[in-house]
Amino acid sequence: MVAEEKIKAKKKESKKAKDKKVDKKGANPANPITRYLRQTRGELRKVTWPTRQESWRLTAIVVAVSAAMAFFLWFWDLVFSQSIHWLIENLVA
Repeated sequence: MVAEEKIKAKKKESKKAKDKKVDKKGANPANPITRYLRQTRGELRKVTWPTRQESWRLTAIVVAVSAAMAFFLWFWDLVFSQSIHWLIENLVA
């Protein structure tokens, strides 16, 4: 019985020591926020970032597609609004 209690006490002590263990940067490894930030930083280091030229090219593509979509939506909005106007004026009046 005494031996079992000593083993349990040692396990509790080692668990407490493990929980209190602090890494070299001073953050508790059991803290989920710290762990999340550390993992995020590690993943961001693995990212292959685009070059300056690729960034400009992709930005130009996004701006061009956005402008084309804006024109497309404006055009069809104009067509439908004029059609509704014409229908209201000719059918109601």
